[in-house]
Amino acid sequence: MANVKRFKSLDALQSVVNVVNEAGEALKDKKRTIANSTIPDVLAAALGAGIGGVASFAALYGLGVVGLSAAGITSGLAAAGAVVGGGMVAGIFILAAPIAALAAGGVGIASAIKRKQLKQEKERLLKAAIEKHHAIVEALKSEVDVTKERADYLNSLNILLKQAIKDLRADLGVEAA
Repeated sequence: MANVKRFKSLDALQSVVNVVNEAGEALKDKKRTIANSTIPDVLAAALGAGIGGVASFAALYGLGVVGLSAAGITSGLAAAGAVVGGGMVAGIFILAAPIAALAAGGVGIASAIKRKQLKQEKERLLKAAIEKHHAIVEALKSEVDVTKERADYLNSLNILLKQAIKDLRADLGVEAA
């Protein structure tokens, strides 16, 4: 079965960012509970669940009679089309090809950049989630005389962080440590 990505965009990672940030607040404020959290519904649920046109324009402008008059445009198209033994119609396709190629190349480059940014953000969030998870586990062990509300809060963060770590590792193809 193919690896289905859980987080397909930077926007999709916002939920992980929210949980990691909430965990940071939980560690700073020992009185914080689900009730005064920024994501109470999520925490309660986790606890409940247990879990190119310019280039062609310039080419057209320079090939024919100087200018963008009807005569300039038609002669430019005819000159471009003549390159392949055609006329004005062939010229349209000749001049459109660079736009299509540049657009496809641009989309490919933008896509590669986005994939790299997404991977880097997933790696950063995975590291942060692991750190917060360990700190929350330690807080659960070390905080004595905690109220039930505080314990539920920390347990719900623990559940959410474990799931975030699992999903990020799956997306990144990283085995559990």
